[in-house]
Amino acid sequence: MAEILRGKVVADKIKEKMVERIKKLNDKGIEPTLAIVRLGEDPSDISYEKGIIKSAEKLGIKTVIKEEEVSLKTEELVNIIEELNNDDKISGILVFRPLPKGIDEEVISKTISPEKDVDCMNPLNLAKIFEGDMSGFAPGTPKAAIEILINNNIDLEGKNVVVINRSLVVGKPLAMMLLEKNATVTICHSRTKDLDKITKDADIVMTALGRAKFLDEKYFNKDSIIIDIGVSMDEDGKMSGDVDFENVEDKVAKITPVPRGVGSVTNTVLLDNVVKGCEKRA
Repeated sequence: MAEILRGKVVADKIKEKMVERIKKLNDKGIEPTLAIVRLGEDPSDISYEKGIIKSAEKLGIKTVIKEEEVSLKTEELVNIIEELNNDDKISGILVFRPLPKGIDEEVISKTISPEKDVDCMNPLNLAKIFEGDMSGFAPGTPKAAIEILINNNIDLEGKNVVVINRSLVVGKPLAMMLLEKNATVTICHSRTKDLDKITKDADIVMTALGRAKFLDEKYFNKDSIIIDIGVSMDEDGKMSGDVDFENVEDKVAKITPVPRGVGSVTNTVLLDNVVKGCEKRA
């Protein structure tokens, strides 16, 4: 039976350290504050927003909500973000994506101050990661996946790690972060040939294909460590990862579940970035 790497355990460890850091800031009269910019009233956005606010309140992080109409123009959104950039009380800015079709996302991503870009939209923060500079803000999902490995004392140095995703949001920054930890990284994707042979030879497999239960036992060995980042619905309408968990669970060494895996850490990483941004400004 594999060891189940649950996200809540990791998130709680990160929060424990955050509480101490927030107290130090509070002692100086500083309050970490996250500005959330939401366009429209998409139910999933509102649900996500409520989750972040609830988590932030428990930690002592203040939130400021900027709710705007979905018909907002790019120039108007730029003005809102620039106002938040210039507000010294704001430690981090989160703009909900995807943005409406009428908004130029490239313009918006470049408008957010790199020092407040807690969701890593600004290309300058991505560029830092590709240069091996981890002093900026990393995208939440890759950072959450790395935190699961680190907080479970899984050494990455010299390990063969397969990343199944090549996007700028997950796969590419994740690969750079793994290289910074001295792992040997292979990037695969939906068109990779003989994927099962590549993953079976790896020490760690990190997958974000978005294909429910696509990877079964033939893709792994008894010592495999699996970080399942993929989220989609299976044929029964249930949330599932890329890995056929029930089929694989007792045939590998360690595995994250979906749900209650990487996703459980992502919001905590975002809030950790808010505190990090506040500390830098302090």
